[in-house]
Amino acid sequence: MWPAGREREMNVTAVFRAVVAPVGGERVVLRVAASSIYRVTVNGRFVGHGPARGPHGFYRVDEWDLGASLGAGENVVGIEVAGYNANSYYLLDQPSFLEAEIVAGERVLAATGGERRFECGMPGWREQKVQRYSFQRPFTELYRLAPGWDAALRDPRARLEGVGLADQGEKRLLPRGVAYPDFRVAEPVALVAVGRMEPREAPGKVWKDRSLAGVGPELKGYPEAGLVAVPTTEIQSMRSVGLVAAGGGGSPQGRSLSRGEFAIWDLGVNLSGFIRAEVACREPVRLWLAFDEILREGDVDPLRLHCANLVEYRLEPGEYSVETIEPYTLRYLKAIAVDGACEIRRVSLREYAHPPVSARFACSDARLDKLFGAAVQTFRQNSLDIFMDCPSRERAGWLCDSYFTARAERSFTGTSRVERNFLENFMLPRAFERLPEGMLPMCYPADHYNGRFIPNWALWFVVELEEFAGRGGDRAMVDALKGRILALFDYFRRFENADGLLEKLESWVFVEWSEANKLVQDVNYPSNMLYAGALSAAGRLYGMPDLVAKADKIRGVVREQSFDGEFFVDNALRKGGTLQVTRNRTEVCQYFAFYFGLANPGSDPELWRKLREDFGPRRKERGLHPEVHPANAFIGNVVRLELLSGAGLVRQILDESVDYHLGMAERTGTLWEHVDERASCNHGFASHLGHVLLRDVLGVRAVDGAGKCVSVRLADCGLESCSGSVPVSGGAIGLSWRKDGAKVRYRLVAPAGWRTKVDAGEGIEAVAE
Repeated sequence: MWPAGREREMNVTAVFRAVVAPVGGERVVLRVAASSIYRVTVNGRFVGHGPARGPHGFYRVDEWDLGASLGAGENVVGIEVAGYNANSYYLLDQPSFLEAEIVAGERVLAATGGERRFECGMPGWREQKVQRYSFQRPFTELYRLAPGWDAALRDPRARLEGVGLADQGEKRLLPRGVAYPDFRVAEPVALVAVGRMEPREAPGKVWKDRSLAGVGPELKGYPEAGLVAVPTTEIQSMRSVGLVAAGGGGSPQGRSLSRGEFAIWDLGVNLSGFIRAEVACREPVRLWLAFDEILREGDVDPLRLHCANLVEYRLEPGEYSVETIEPYTLRYLKAIAVDGACEIRRVSLREYAHPPVSARFACSDARLDKLFGAAVQTFRQNSLDIFMDCPSRERAGWLCDSYFTARAERSFTGTSRVERNFLENFMLPRAFERLPEGMLPMCYPADHYNGRFIPNWALWFVVELEEFAGRGGDRAMVDALKGRILALFDYFRRFENADGLLEKLESWVFVEWSEANKLVQDVNYPSNMLYAGALSAAGRLYGMPDLVAKADKIRGVVREQSFDGEFFVDNALRKGGTLQVTRNRTEVCQYFAFYFGLANPGSDPELWRKLREDFGPRRKERGLHPEVHPANAFIGNVVRLELLSGAGLVRQILDESVDYHLGMAERTGTLWEHVDERASCNHGFASHLGHVLLRDVLGVRAVDGAGKCVSVRLADCGLESCSGSVPVSGGAIGLSWRKDGAKVRYRLVAPAGWRTKVDAGEGIEAVAE
């Protein structure tokens, strides 16, 4: 159901409610599917948020046990639904609806269909015509509230101004498929600064993101001229003055703000979820809640990510308890009384994250423990229902990112439930609109109305699928995807030149966030290395030796053309009908060559020596090989650690992990998209570091879930001790070890029926205790 005639209207919020009085002892369950997002409350108290995302034309069903939330007598079960009808990388542009039922045993207490129906109203407290949050996400939040605004969600006797509903037809439903989120509430650890906002004397050029200036047929939204407000423009006309640190003991909560004043709170770590505030005002007030993952010069910059990191509340005199319906990512929250005065009695954040993981890691180096904690935080915030790139700017299910996050999921949880949902979303649609036949979206579920895609990103889907199968993933799904994989290769065939290499790939060719992304035409050798890797993976996966042979041929041709005797070159250009290899060389290209089987330490010992000894996090300060463009966090540095792992260089992995990541973990408690703060400071792929620490430092080298066998390799990594556990079916693999001279004394525990294999590195004698 949805309010009649408004199912395709942008940014409409509808409120559904049912008054129920269950009999004691009955298990009461709410089942719900919706487009775009929803929030469930009972008597005004938060219960849940969803849904888990599905592909076009499919909707996942959540089941919420209401028992602990219901009181005696009548209770109000409320469901707020935001229907966006706008394309994004986060939510699909599909007509709005709610399908729900509340059941107690066999009895239906309320439903969107049938005799006992939900009431529906459109209170209008969330403004409709507001700017988009970002290019990748739909609308921001701006609220107009008066006392009693949410009475219909709290009081069975309160009146909800009803609207006519229209049947939206049958929907194809899917199970949720993944665990329900963790909604624990995080309080700030400190009030870090106070100050006031003043007009800028000479405002500079106003920056406008493409999500504001570029609204049109390819990016749905409301034109700027018709918006209720444009806070991202307004805030640029202001500056923070009188910014002072707010140290001292006691509770950080509670702060009175006069007109123009602000306060900044610190949550202690970068978190994702719903911003909450308790506010009282004796006069009308316009309140901004601005936020970001970091501070710049001691202040919050809500535009740093090219997002509208700012929620606005326009409050009539009264007392309010408010909470955003959209999730955001922040460590620092800045409350600004733009107009009027108010008292901020309490601020907090309700987390929206994967449940706590059961993997454990602790060692004699506290820096590594901090890195593991940051990896876990990063994973939990990016792995709710699909693998996301970041929980902030995009919340998008990107390929390539998912390849690395999927490994973390297995190590942290012992399952591949999120990965299965992620892959299933790519499997179910018959086709992907606005993309060439055979091509996969670069991120999904998403709507790419501009037709943009990353052709080589689809190849990461293939190499991930092979690993999914190796982790014991759903073989029926793997087999069902065979046709999609072969269609993908059919797409690429049209770009193969006379040498068998991909040439002049279309749309956005992406290697990594570095100079490598400027060297992608006409023949991009890293993309061809990846192409060979994907062909080999599919050949092994589906028993197709012709694909493996084709991959081997591509490797030979790439090596012959790209290797200049010292390094692998990134690209060749077609000039006058002749392919001319450039002198462009990047660090990530070298890593691709080794990762996808074009080189190895035996075949290329001198290049391997340079990569091992000269490259890495301190190459720039050492002034080595400046002609080779450096790699970035996404994805060259991750692949580098994989190569070091394959060579058994655990001590070097430990040292470089600290050099690459410790500054991130100390500053935000999460791991970043880049080596610096220019973009997301919470990026899902980077959680792979936790997998590396469990595999290489702790030593749980490989887990064969199907064969119930764990392989352990103990190495001299410079630590005195390490302990941890990795969840598996039937329990967990527990391992602890300590250095004792030339010996490593260890304890290894596995569930019943599991076999263990223990290997010791060079110069190490492993002794079981």
